[in-house]
Amino acid sequence: MVERDFLETAYDLETTKQVRAHYEAWSVTYDTEIGGQHNYAQPTRCAVALASTITPDGARVLDVGCGSGLSGLALREVGFTAIDGCDLSPAMLKLADRTDVYDDLFEADLNQRLEPPHDVYDAVAAVGVFSFGHLKATVLRDLLAVIRPGGALVVGLNDHFWDEGSLPAELNSIEADGTAEVVFREHGDHLPGAGIEGWVVVLSKLANDA
Repeated sequence: MVERDFLETAYDLETTKQVRAHYEAWSVTYDTEIGGQHNYAQPTRCAVALASTITPDGARVLDVGCGSGLSGLALREVGFTAIDGCDLSPAMLKLADRTDVYDDLFEADLNQRLEPPHDVYDAVAAVGVFSFGHLKATVLRDLLAVIRPGGALVVGLNDHFWDEGSLPAELNSIEADGTAEVVFREHGDHLPGAGIEGWVVVLSKLANDA
């Protein structure tokens, strides 16, 4: 498998087992391909959007699907210092650990309910994890559950999954029932080196969420 095939086939994954195996193999070249060759824009875009919504100083953040740590590095760059991370791939977690960004790292299948109790984080970052065969749109509610009222969830995703429609529909449902409100929504670069654009969305969790 040549390097470019990892990106091309990432959108064809269907099961958790396939996703884990894919990223275990991709971990060898992931930073070079995604961070370098394709100039992954979403980590910085998401970090900046989150920092404009909540104050980084003292905020505890969970970076879900943290991968090799690119999103954690971007969060630290804008002032966040208390960062935990989780990912499905042990190989990716080893790379994330080398960044020295994270206070705690743990393996997690994000399509299952997260282990942390409710209301423990000030923010959650979900950068590039909502996609075909990756995270379902309904996981948005599980991520909001671990955030304190008044905290924020930032989501970065590509046009392919946005256009599928389930995530925008879930955002509308979340706003309609008063769980959270969308306070930022912007279209722009996702992987500019591959000609892929995407969305950054920030939700603020409302105090009346049970």
